[in-house]
Amino acid sequence: MTTNVGTTSFPRVETIDFSLFGDVEVRPMNKIRRVIARRMTASWVNVPTVVQFDECDLGRLDALRARLEPQAAARGVKLTILPFVIAVCSRALAAIPEMNASLDETGDNLILKKYCNIGFAVDTPLGLIAPVIRGADRKGVLALADEIASLAERARSGRLAFSDAEGGCFSVTNLGRLGGTGFTPTINAPEVGVLGIGRAARRLVEIDGSFLPRPMLPVTLAYDHRVIDGAVGGRFMEIVRKGIEAPEDFAI
Repeated sequence: MTTNVGTTSFPRVETIDFSLFGDVEVRPMNKIRRVIARRMTASWVNVPTVVQFDECDLGRLDALRARLEPQAAARGVKLTILPFVIAVCSRALAAIPEMNASLDETGDNLILKKYCNIGFAVDTPLGLIAPVIRGADRKGVLALADEIASLAERARSGRLAFSDAEGGCFSVTNLGRLGGTGFTPTINAPEVGVLGIGRAARRLVEIDGSFLPRPMLPVTLAYDHRVIDGAVGGRFMEIVRKGIEAPEDFAI
């Protein structure tokens, strides 16, 4: 038997009676989890994905974050690296318009978006939810931090409106605080790209002939190869890396 997802058919997973091997508990997935499962399956099956890896020196960003923390605290917000990364991605999307695009239903036309809405992953009791920051390119780091905190709190408390999680152009997912040295994120179709952030670690880096300990952040860019070629993806990643390593322009 086959299950249809979009225009693609694939073998159904064999049904197994697991109780033959020991005690089990059947736990129905909640509605959000079921929606996530369907969307991730559709993306995995229908989107030919390329993944690129890089790492960024966090030294200057950490110093800038420390300088801005008192202002963020006065606003009642904890300042993480996420608003900086979203600000950098908004610049990269402006420079690489193919990454801020979607294919139409025929797959023959590319819809280039003249707006910049960036989603970010939030771990909630009901599952992963991706609220969307609208007009991210028009907001500074502190304003982005405010909105991230507000949207994340509403998502975790179950008060996020459906409209708060639609209309995204690109997504950022940060697993740094949860551990792991890196991961390959799944594209949130019909978006064509997603940036994954891993856990930063200090390691020796060669700089001008000397090896110095530096805080290095692993980043992963996954993109739809129907729309984005490797050279374009590489240019996008280079803009992101340079922005993270020289973030002073985003201290607004």
